[in-house]
Amino acid sequence: MCLGVPGKVTRIDKDPHGMTMGRVDFSGITREVCLAYVPEVKPGDYVIVHVGFAISIVDEEEAKAVFEYLKQANDLEALGRSAGSSEESGT
Repeated sequence: MCLGVPGKVTRIDKDPHGMTMGRVDFSGITREVCLAYVPEVKPGDYVIVHVGFAISIVDEEEAKAVFEYLKQANDLEALGRSAGSSEESGT
């Protein structure tokens, strides 16, 4: 099953090739994400991320509801483990 996970955009950058990239916080786990499909996104917005690409913007309430569901299912912990050495912990 494929799953899109919500995260909060904390930073937006252009990579050397002109692609819009950014840091997204998944409830304490941060990842580099491609933001090209959501050009109107700004820091503080929540996005749904699938395989490293933000595919839509969602409101904060919806994102928090999904975080709560994932916490109950212990899937946030699994998300952190799957990242390997690129994981950054936010505090």
